[in-house]
Amino acid sequence: MSQVPAYKRILLKLSGEALMGDDNYGINRSTIEQIVGQIKEVVALGVEVGIVIGGGNIFRGVAPAAAGMDRATADYMGMMATVMNALALKDAMTKVGLIARVQSALTMQQIAEPYVRGKAMQYLEEGKVVIFAAGTGNPFFTTDTAAALRGMEMNVDIMLKATKVDGVYTDDPKKNPDAVRYQSVTFDEAISRNLKVMDATAFALCRDQHLNIKVFSIFKDGALRRVVLGEDEGTLVHC
Repeated sequence: MSQVPAYKRILLKLSGEALMGDDNYGINRSTIEQIVGQIKEVVALGVEVGIVIGGGNIFRGVAPAAAGMDRATADYMGMMATVMNALALKDAMTKVGLIARVQSALTMQQIAEPYVRGKAMQYLEEGKVVIFAAGTGNPFFTTDTAAALRGMEMNVDIMLKATKVDGVYTDDPKKNPDAVRYQSVTFDEAISRNLKVMDATAFALCRDQHLNIKVFSIFKDGALRRVVLGEDEGTLVHC
């Protein structure tokens, strides 16, 4: 099997919930170490990695915990949660010898660099992992949209959407054992079949800018490596 990566630069979208593992909230250390281990594997292949992280394991602006709050205020709190996750991710990377930088769309100079596109691209070219925190820096936009935006700004080859399910299925595989995984599907087919790939704004951005999306499970050992090597892992959403 070829060990030559199919992609030179990727944008990995991690949900905050991915960091919880089997816990009800917060950050599960063994889970974050497993994810970082997969990232280290692809960095060793020479792949440049940018990451957008969510904050749903700590706080989410549209969650029940935010009920009754001003939406913008709740969203800013959610953005700060993503910064906490980004710092945890960076710490875990440092412990395994990866060099990572956290760039935040909100100004937090003591703990993270401000987001600067040119600097981020320089880091990627140097082989550093860049973790983009605080979403877009604006309320009313999800971290899916931030991932689409940063992916386009970084000129990545593909966006990888890491989930708990190993691709996009014809139906919910947890409820319907006969559900079939799509190996690939076009953006238009995903819309017509009402497949939940990501939120509508992010999906439209990727479609309009021809940024393909690969949906896969980050909890399958070696899955990220197989995706990067172009193997049949997950579902490719393409133009």
